[in-house]
Amino acid sequence: MEIVYVYQRKRREFGRQPTFRDRPAELGVSIPPDPPYARNYIERKLSVCEVQSVPEKSEHEVNTESLAFTNRGILHIQGGWPKDVDPTDVEHTIRYRKKVEKDDEYIRAVQTLGNSMEHCIKQNNAIDIYEEYFGDAPDTITIDPPSAKSLNVYRDPNSLKRAATYVSWYPDDGHKIAVAYSVLDFQQMPANMCFDSYIWDVENPNVPDQTLTPPSPLVSVKYNPKDPHVLVGGCYNGLIAYWDTRKGAFPVDTSAVEKSHRDPVYNLAWVQSKSGSEFFSVSTDGQVLWWDIRKLTEPTESLLLDPEKNGNVVGGTVLDFETTMPTKFMVGAENGSVFMCNKKAKNPSEKITHIYPGHHGPVYALQIWVEDVRSPIMSTRYTSSYLTDACWSPTRPSVFFTSKLDGTVDVWDFVFKQNDPTLSVQVCNSPIHSIKVQDHGKIIAATARDGSTTILELSDGLARLQNNEKKIFSEMLEREAKREKTLESSAREKRLKAAQKRPNSSAMRPSGAALDEMINAAEDDFFSYIDDGSGTAREKALGAATA
Repeated sequence: MEIVYVYQRKRREFGRQPTFRDRPAELGVSIPPDPPYARNYIERKLSVCEVQSVPEKSEHEVNTESLAFTNRGILHIQGGWPKDVDPTDVEHTIRYRKKVEKDDEYIRAVQTLGNSMEHCIKQNNAIDIYEEYFGDAPDTITIDPPSAKSLNVYRDPNSLKRAATYVSWYPDDGHKIAVAYSVLDFQQMPANMCFDSYIWDVENPNVPDQTLTPPSPLVSVKYNPKDPHVLVGGCYNGLIAYWDTRKGAFPVDTSAVEKSHRDPVYNLAWVQSKSGSEFFSVSTDGQVLWWDIRKLTEPTESLLLDPEKNGNVVGGTVLDFETTMPTKFMVGAENGSVFMCNKKAKNPSEKITHIYPGHHGPVYALQIWVEDVRSPIMSTRYTSSYLTDACWSPTRPSVFFTSKLDGTVDVWDFVFKQNDPTLSVQVCNSPIHSIKVQDHGKIIAATARDGSTTILELSDGLARLQNNEKKIFSEMLEREAKREKTLESSAREKRLKAAQKRPNSSAMRPSGAALDEMINAAEDDFFSYIDDGSGTAREKALGAATA
């Protein structure tokens, strides 16, 4: 219903129409200055005042309160058992359950409740508006330029800042990271330093999700790929500890001091086994030890990095294990060598199957090797800052990542170009200790010496598999391996030809008077070189020898 009200008024009641016209200004009031007041007048200096150019629409300003979120768990215990049934006895409960299931009343009750339960379940159904209907279709090659952006930065919450030495991704969906914190400088650890390391939620960089309290600062930590609640950590004092996140911050078990490493444990790797509880560790004391978390009192097996078999042990810094080759693993050493090892060798002397002497110092540079070639088939160029860590992309076979001492992360795509990185990102101004990629290949975690852990998100072009990429990269590696083998065989042939052209060394060896003559000539040249001009160098040397 429309309501209309009409106002009516006579024209003469409106009043007279106003009119306006221009007129010159007129002086209305003039007040002359008063001399006594003029003497008290002080001219104010120039001042700047800022005003808002738009009118203010609000009378109040409100800042939202920052809320801290914490995770809580609920323990659900099955109940509702009769008094004569012991719920802790498995056989008793199974027997009672079978008895109830045979009852006709139970079947009738289940059928009656089934319809109402199905109705309630269907009420929760919703349409996923983000569902991908063509997820199996091949991806087209992306033409977007490679890029990376920083998502979050996780800093050491302690007042005494420590280096973030290692990072490990949560195995299932990668929504958490475990970060190890320690001071690696020799004898530079403060007396009151905190030993705790932390598990962070990727979405919450303000407060750690969980705390790990080891007996000594953690240098390395790694999630169990089969059980995401289990972690193992290598300590600065050489101990090995493992945690079950469902049982609190303290380790479930720790290795014995006399059976552990004698130096910091720099790397760990889980072994492909049926139990999912076996792993091995490496340290700069030159030992590779195999462990089982079900019995950490002593290692199940050990290997000493003594390639020359002369007692000169080489310290290990990095360790890698490939699940497709369950018996082979690789160890990077402090002297720059890379050891190819076989766990199932018949005796300890045969466990080190091959040595790649490819670096000038600790294994912090990147080279690509093939098992049956003695030289690297591909390598990155030298930079002003040496490399600190590297890892392959889990989704793209031709992409890998390297971190440097100047705080940058380089993304290499060898199918695209080999001389320079495809993308360089300045993560921080501090040296990076460790970089790890999420299983989806799109997010990178980088830990630095200043205690910060940065999460980087890559563009789709660097994370998605391109068309025929695996085939192209495999052919490239095969071509480079064949080239290196050809060069090795050519160099071997040249050495053999040179040895054949060289005359017999025994026939050319001087003897008798000719040998004495050569020795006397060499002595004359030596003493003439060291003589101070007096001509007595030979006599002084002979006198010192007889004395």
